[in-house]
Amino acid sequence: MVSIDSMQLLRAAEEAATRAHAPYSKFKVGAAALAPDGTILAGCNVENVSYGLTNCAERTAIFTGIAGGYRSFQAMAIVCQAEAAVSPCGACRQVLAEFCGPDTPIYIAAAGRLGDYETFRLGDLLPKAFEL
Repeated sequence: MVSIDSMQLLRAAEEAATRAHAPYSKFKVGAAALAPDGTILAGCNVENVSYGLTNCAERTAIFTGIAGGYRSFQAMAIVCQAEAAVSPCGACRQVLAEFCGPDTPIYIAAAGRLGDYETFRLGDLLPKAFEL
């Protein structure tokens, strides 16, 4: 396992939020997933006029990592361009549970306020993840 400063991950997520495609909601979110080798995989939300086809930043980051050959992640940072930080939606929590352990730290912050970030354990955000 690689150790990384939470602020480095939050900065990567904040940068990713600037690349979000959010013409409908104007709600830009960035995420950064930490792979076991220290690689940071960023993602942003990508909206579609058919909202059901929209992809959240967290899933974009995880799916980018999966496409790059990673199958587990050590941490996730989520930054939104809003007044207050937001936690991952239910779908993103379940995807995170597929590739992260319950003790995985999830850092959330609002853009421009990274120093006020909050930390949660994935298991606290999704205490009874669906499993087969």
